[in-house]
Amino acid sequence: MRRRVATARVVAHAAIPVVFALLASLAWADEPPVHDSPIHSLILMDQLEYSFNEKGANTLRFNAFGWIGGDYNRLWVNTEGTRADNSSPEDTDVQVLYGRLIAPFWDLQAGVRYFHPKANAPSRGSAVFGIQGLAPYWFEVQAAGFVSHRGEVSGRLELEYELLLTQRLILQPRIETNIAIQDVKELGIGHGVNDLDLGLRLRYEIEREFAPYVGLVWTSKFDETAAFARSQREVVRSLGFIVGIRMWF
Repeated sequence: MRRRVATARVVAHAAIPVVFALLASLAWADEPPVHDSPIHSLILMDQLEYSFNEKGANTLRFNAFGWIGGDYNRLWVNTEGTRADNSSPEDTDVQVLYGRLIAPFWDLQAGVRYFHPKANAPSRGSAVFGIQGLAPYWFEVQAAGFVSHRGEVSGRLELEYELLLTQRLILQPRIETNIAIQDVKELGIGHGVNDLDLGLRLRYEIEREFAPYVGLVWTSKFDETAAFARSQREVVRSLGFIVGIRMWF
């Protein structure tokens, strides 16, 4: 799901009126400054997409987040999940986080997570510690570590980049990977690098708040995680064509 950086383009559209307001304030230079911290909010459906898989395991996927707060402190809610045809939701992930700005465009986050991998598998509650922000060359980075209520340690890394082909046509490469410190057989998770998700999405912003897109997604599981998947007759590696919508409020 999920990002202060993703809202940077939204803030940019408000920059012009802010500049005029600052210029107008020069006329009141003798007045004492007013210190305040206005509360803002955002809801972004980053991915709402349907994947047509080459092996027939078509899936619906969603990835969304929202935040409310000021410039330095924010409450975040991240959520994502998938649902294959004629099956129950899988990989359902909900996080509630406190975020603190520690550097320009960088947030340090901590909170709790609920994770439900499959219909026939137990769920997990975890503590979350993470960081997200904008790396050099405008790469969006989100890294998080999880410690479950059973002491299982895992992590996730997401990288995104937005290439503006035109003012409205945007190409977005995306990489996501999950790792685990130990095997968790009942969840189908092995130690080491569990999987890799490579995506390439091309969206057209009809409005800044609404953009349909198409793309390709390649996913693969590795090592023990792949072995667990094969034992359950699940897809280990796949390539899918996707259509979706990105929107924010």
